[in-house]
Amino acid sequence: MRVLIVGVGTRGDVAPYTGLGVRLRAAGHEVAIACHHPHAALVTGAGLEHRAIPGDPLPLIPAGKGGARVPPAAKLAMFAEYSRQVADGIVRAAEQGADVLLLNVAGSAGYHVAEAMNVPSVGVHLQPVEPTGEFPPVLSALNRSLGRWGNRTAARLAFAVPSPAHVGSAKDLRARLGLPPMRSRAVYRRREATRWPVLHGFSPSVLPRPADWREGLEVTGYWWPVRPPGWRPDARLRDFLASGPPPVYVGFGSQAGPRAEHYTDLALRALRLAGLRGVLQTGVPGTLDDDVLGVGDVPHDWLFPRMAAVAHHCGGGTTGAGVRAGVPAVGLPALADQPLWASRLVALGVAPSSIPFGRLSPERLAASLRTAATEPSYRRRAAALSERLQAEDGAGAVVEVLGKLTES
Repeated sequence: MRVLIVGVGTRGDVAPYTGLGVRLRAAGHEVAIACHHPHAALVTGAGLEHRAIPGDPLPLIPAGKGGARVPPAAKLAMFAEYSRQVADGIVRAAEQGADVLLLNVAGSAGYHVAEAMNVPSVGVHLQPVEPTGEFPPVLSALNRSLGRWGNRTAARLAFAVPSPAHVGSAKDLRARLGLPPMRSRAVYRRREATRWPVLHGFSPSVLPRPADWREGLEVTGYWWPVRPPGWRPDARLRDFLASGPPPVYVGFGSQAGPRAEHYTDLALRALRLAGLRGVLQTGVPGTLDDDVLGVGDVPHDWLFPRMAAVAHHCGGGTTGAGVRAGVPAVGLPALADQPLWASRLVALGVAPSSIPFGRLSPERLAASLRTAATEPSYRRRAAALSERLQAEDGAGAVVEVLGKLTES
């Protein structure tokens, strides 16, 4: 089959699909990944075809503490334009040829495109957005449980009554594709009635499949990103790691944004207070202190096993890389699914705490890093969790589902 994976979003929303794509190619499929241009090298570096989707999600990420604020009307207009660009990009990517569309959460416009092309589509989600009573809807602003009924109802409303920007984009897209109008509520009901399949690329050992999910919503295990072929750590990083005890890692993902220097300084102050060496992936590379090195793009599967602990924003992929490495963690969540993953790390006993990004301070970060790096119980539990992950084959489950589509 000609498989088109739609990976809309930031780097973390694309990288896991490189590993998935390589496995699908090994099973005999032709694989292309549609994503924003800055991530093209991730795709082509894995030997897969890249199809460009216009737009930039970074300006839509809420600003950190002290960052510039965008008026609500302007932000809504930005979302509307971005949604239109994404929908147009998915159409153009699919027009280049596809027998099946695999869609991430932000690529949901592909559901309509697949309908118009009369080809199957499958959700390949990195976040558990489907309604459940077990935790709050992960793509909302809610960071606390509303109870089982409230959690499930709020998540259903997010599907049935999305933002005006997304409603307009879907309406225009269906008209462009020659499809009859359909309200968001009707689309959701049809998905449920047909048991539209959604495969989730995270480990059931990290987040068990919710007991109230319907048939067709499955948790497969992680899809691990492909390390760029021929990648080697630079001499400065190798020398730094060899020059002393294992350091701790601190990274903020896309959240630090234009305030990278501010958050780098915060991390430096925390490391000094904690008396720890550090590797920072905060957007400011180079030797930052005698015991602190700033790095650029270093594969987490290589870096994290060499750390005493990892503090990060708890994006799904970074969370997975940390538990795979078997090292203690400190969650620094800001939005969307990040608070859920941070809470899971604490519940699993591999993180002493979760510090919401808006409440981050050098003192809080120092205390949590010191505990994570020096208390042996966190490393023991992290190692045990890592061992359980070794038995999982998340990509293999997707290969099996596509095999069934081929047979039908």
